[in-house]
Amino acid sequence: MRLVVAGSPSAAVPTLASLAESEHGIVRVITRPASPQGRKRVLTPTPVSDEAERRGLAVLEARRLSEIENELLPLDVDLGVIVAYGALVREPLLSWPRLGWINLHFSLLPRWRGAAPVQHAVIAGDAQTGATVFQLTEGLDEGDWYARLTTPIGAHRTAGSLLDELSVSGAALVCDVVDQLASGTAVARPQEGAVTLAPKLSRDDAALHWSESAETVHSRMRGVTPEPGAFTHADGQVIKVLDAVIARDAAPLPPGHLRRDGSRLLVGTATLPLELVRVQPAGKQAMAALDWARGLPADQFPVFA
Repeated sequence: MRLVVAGSPSAAVPTLASLAESEHGIVRVITRPASPQGRKRVLTPTPVSDEAERRGLAVLEARRLSEIENELLPLDVDLGVIVAYGALVREPLLSWPRLGWINLHFSLLPRWRGAAPVQHAVIAGDAQTGATVFQLTEGLDEGDWYARLTTPIGAHRTAGSLLDELSVSGAALVCDVVDQLASGTAVARPQEGAVTLAPKLSRDDAALHWSESAETVHSRMRGVTPEPGAFTHADGQVIKVLDAVIARDAAPLPPGHLRRDGSRLLVGTATLPLELVRVQPAGKQAMAALDWARGLPADQFPVFA
């Protein structure tokens, strides 16, 4: 089939690569425009743009598909494939490909419809997450689904590591569905179950609240890692919490209070303490939490808030 593929972040690259190596042809790759990245704000193409150009595929950049509607509609396309493009598909482009569009979404729909499904699944303490390939409709992630896979979240996985895994396994899922659509054997099923929403995370979503349980704090930390990145405050300074584990063998501590415990640095929550593993103080490089503590005045640890 003749395909158009839309996507922007690194999570969409495995799908683009897999489809480029399949028997199908990619007519166009659509991605978001280059944007300033890093402290020096260097104008940087999206990972999908880099991959497409490396493979010699024709690329169109647009913040919204409507911006390039006149370039797309004349093309003869059988199917659109979209993975984390970053904008909605509206008519007339929604029904432009002969078979419409399929979307790879990183959740077990209808749970966690929206922009940050893996992050919200981890924050909520879900036991599992997954990926779903579904038919794109005008509603937010509402279409009938063709295929899905599940994976356990576990007690230590971050949203970033889960997304890396799902982007690869999800790419294989997309290719299977594309092949089934090409052969006319694909079967779509309606979504069933309670709908939950997963809006894009803000910086406020990454703030850790030590008055909550250890499990709740730990789940939030993992759910916002690597982006937007968990943080707390100490003496008015921002401290990024890059890694921590629940210290199940440690005595309780008041919420936000720090204590050295042998080779560990503990911080209190409403239940068990967390062992801080890696932190990044404001204006400094990431470091082992214990190394950061050694640089503080003896027995004068700040209180996290």
